[in-house]
Amino acid sequence: MNYIFVIALLLYLVIFISIGILDIRNIKSFTDYSVAGKKQNSRSVVMTLLATVVGASTTVGITTTVYNIGFPGIWWLAFGAIGLILQSVFLSEKVRNIGADTLPDLAGRIVGRPAEIIISLIIVISWIGVIAGQLVAMNSLITFALGKSSTLIFVITSIIVIAYTTIGGQMSVVKTDKVQLFIILAGVAICMSYLYITRGENNGTIMQNVELLNENYKVSNLITQFFVIGGVYFLGPDIMSRNFIAKDSKSAKSAAWIAGMVLFVFSVMITLIGMWIKYNITPEEMGDMGALMYAISIMPKRVAVLLIFGLLSAILSSTDTCIINASTIFVKDILKKESVKCVRITVVVIGIISLLLAVLGQGDIMSLLTGAYSIYTPGVIFPLMIAIFAYKKRGINLGLWIGAVVLGGLFGILGNYFGNTLTSLGVPAVIMNYLTIIGMGLSLVFSLISVKWKEQK
Repeated sequence: MNYIFVIALLLYLVIFISIGILDIRNIKSFTDYSVAGKKQNSRSVVMTLLATVVGASTTVGITTTVYNIGFPGIWWLAFGAIGLILQSVFLSEKVRNIGADTLPDLAGRIVGRPAEIIISLIIVISWIGVIAGQLVAMNSLITFALGKSSTLIFVITSIIVIAYTTIGGQMSVVKTDKVQLFIILAGVAICMSYLYITRGENNGTIMQNVELLNENYKVSNLITQFFVIGGVYFLGPDIMSRNFIAKDSKSAKSAAWIAGMVLFVFSVMITLIGMWIKYNITPEEMGDMGALMYAISIMPKRVAVLLIFGLLSAILSSTDTCIINASTIFVKDILKKESVKCVRITVVVIGIISLLLAVLGQGDIMSLLTGAYSIYTPGVIFPLMIAIFAYKKRGINLGLWIGAVVLGGLFGILGNYFGNTLTSLGVPAVIMNYLTIIGMGLSLVFSLISVKWKEQK
């Protein structure tokens, strides 16, 4: 066992527990705990937003995807960056000015209580899969660093993450995100530099194979990911949670814009790491290690340790955000309580459920995240976007609006979980490829129909 890694990991986690304990005295209200007092400046919001979006899927998942399909694997993060920029241009100020604390709270204010409930249920249930996916990635990373699987260390690490999130809430998450982001960016930048400068004898071949589409990634994949992935970054609960903690609409708008631009740069860096592995390492050499893990294995030890903790930081910064947001939504929007105690209890419950799913090994990081996003995106993005734009200008027919959410979500569920069944029933492949997009289109149509086009007085 790598005892140096274990000691470093414990020190790393002790720092975060300490931040949580120190933040207890600053938590005076539910607003302090759930949205960090709504007083974060633009720089803080940029850092916590980037730390939130750079998680397991955008590091471990992307490099493996790039290894399998080539440079088009960049589109996941590129569409995320586009989503953030579009949010800055069209949504950030509108959303922040409404004064909501969560995305379902926003829906409740502009559409009504039923909208708040249905979006809350979609987010809480789906995001348990997202959290489990992050924990699965963390378990893989710990196993790699130790040289063998250790359920005990994985569980202890997960419990400590749940603990500091429980203690300090959103205030602690924002502070730990800043530390984690620095480690993430430093680790990835050094890794890419090492591969392309120190071991760059094959760089010419890599550059010749930079392509945006290929036989493994077609136009149908491009269109689907633009809406499914870009939609989550445009109007997802974790992304928008950073909007809610901003001190004003101007800070929220500028933070989304800057984060989008930085994310573009990061997408290139992480994709190039995957491309280096693809064109330098054979599948037989890599085995079951995973692309980014293999990169770590061939780097000097000191640099490798930094990248390991960079990846761990990426995973933890997304995990704690997901847990606190899902828990806050459950308490505030489903139970209709503003109780710090209730949110803390919910953090523990959701954390443990997600941990159990991860321990049981129910899926890999990309399948868990894609499953969650494919339900949320077609069901929520367009209906909520239309409602935001109509707020204080046009009324909304609640029944039709709910129908838009249900119909879109249903198509997402069918496409992601019942694809084989539908194919066996004779549903054409062209429809199957675009089932999520069809769901989004129908939810958009029903959302538009739900708008009462007679202007409100």
